[in-house]
Amino acid sequence: MSDFPWLTTLWVLPVIGAAVTLAMPAARRTLARAVALCFSVAVLAVGIVVAVLFEPGGEQFQFVEAREWIPAFGAGYTVGIDGIAMVLVLLTAGLVPLLILAGWHDDRVFGGAPEDAAPTRHAHIYVALTLLVEAMVLVSFVSLDILLFYVFFEAMLIPMYFLIGGFGARTADASARQQRSRAAVKFLLYNLFGGLIMLAAVIGLYVVTAREGLGAGGGGTFDLRDVIAAANSGQLGAAPAVLNALFLGFMFAFAVKAPLWPLHTWLPDAAVAATPSSAVLMMAVVDKVGTFGMLRYCLLLFPEASSTYAPLVITLAVIGIVYGALLAIGQTDVMRLIAYTSISHFGFIILGIFAMTSQGQTGATLYMVNHGISTAALFLIAGFLVSRRGTRVIAEYGGVQKVAPVLAGTFFIAGLATLSLPGLAPFVSEFLVLIGTFSRYQAAAVVATIALVLAALYVLWLYQRMMTGPVTKGNEHLSDLVPREMIVVAPLIAALIFLGVYPKPVLDFIDPAVGQTLTTIGKHDPEPSVPALPEAGAADRPGGGHR
Repeated sequence: MSDFPWLTTLWVLPVIGAAVTLAMPAARRTLARAVALCFSVAVLAVGIVVAVLFEPGGEQFQFVEAREWIPAFGAGYTVGIDGIAMVLVLLTAGLVPLLILAGWHDDRVFGGAPEDAAPTRHAHIYVALTLLVEAMVLVSFVSLDILLFYVFFEAMLIPMYFLIGGFGARTADASARQQRSRAAVKFLLYNLFGGLIMLAAVIGLYVVTAREGLGAGGGGTFDLRDVIAAANSGQLGAAPAVLNALFLGFMFAFAVKAPLWPLHTWLPDAAVAATPSSAVLMMAVVDKVGTFGMLRYCLLLFPEASSTYAPLVITLAVIGIVYGALLAIGQTDVMRLIAYTSISHFGFIILGIFAMTSQGQTGATLYMVNHGISTAALFLIAGFLVSRRGTRVIAEYGGVQKVAPVLAGTFFIAGLATLSLPGLAPFVSEFLVLIGTFSRYQAAAVVATIALVLAALYVLWLYQRMMTGPVTKGNEHLSDLVPREMIVVAPLIAALIFLGVYPKPVLDFIDPAVGQTLTTIGKHDPEPSVPALPEAGAADRPGGGHR
């Protein structure tokens, strides 16, 4: 394996891109966007190289880079990647160029029709913030130092806050701008509070490792690999109550970020207030750090506490699945409706993680990827439509398929993916999650299937109201997708179809990593409860067959 610092290059590139675009004059909007796009494509290229060089059946953490950072506290710049992080890195690196293209005109404020748009915000700041979020998310995925992870877990909130508060709600309406500001503050406060709770847990974990002398020179350590080894060999030595409290500290922060019911209330407001591109960056990329953290930190660092609280987390996840789907049905705002579907989908991801079965965790990891693609497709296409019509109210639409058939058709495919139609990517992951959950928590799996029916209801009803029937007044002159928008949508639709038919390339990365995770925490798939069928001819032997 090459000694080249691929993982450092992966996240440093977008930081350099952000610095370059920030240094540009505000008037050079198009150049700033083009430069940011080039850097994001370069990040994708590096991610593909790492994926090609990655060995799915090799060591658990590969491309490891270790440098001293704060030796007095046992903290280092240590990065590495496993199969789970690998697919999330590819998701992030693949989505960001599409989001920059989709948000090409997100520095404009609309007072109604798109032709009334005027550039009123700094495009170079907008794309620089997007690249900074990408860099911080990538560091979070590849970090093997707990303190390093925490720093970037919190730091990514700042550029995301400005993307919501400074570049959301493309309207000249003053009340809308106030709502945008409130949504941005709510997003920041919720996630900062979760991060502060996690900080207490990080400090507590360090104290535990220092007490056991796990670090160099008999001190404490933040090295994830050392702490995992100690936690799963019983060397941490802390009382179960202490480990349970530390688990809850990490879990609370991840549950806010994910988000898990009832800590979800910031998401719909932030998703509606942000531009479609920033909302997708938040839901499809940033929020995945929460579910990734549950797999990487909660389970591996606190296996016993994870088992203790698994029934509670699964209960909350199931509530979130049904709750999100029910509220989506009742929405009159198309963007808020899609945001509530994400709450339901995150419930499935968390359900699969805490089922602690190979099918469940494989499905959950694959669901992170598939949800990112399907949500990006549906939200961006809806955003393209809203930018044309100037309203998010579902009742204002109707007959769109007659005037914009390509837009309506791609919206339909993305909607079918959201309801997990067989043949599209989310079906595979949702099916694995339900199978993996049913083998250990039958009741939870049965209740979760209710969301399948509800998803069909909110997606098909949404499509019927917006796209079918006579053309509603005001929609007569809606234009179809332009080439730039087609370049954004086509790869997403293609990925949904390809991974729905042939998910093996992604599963080849995920399966070994999930197996290593379950082995590390000492979990095994439950034995089948259905008795095996008798062998052929057994009934003819003495004593064979059923009596």
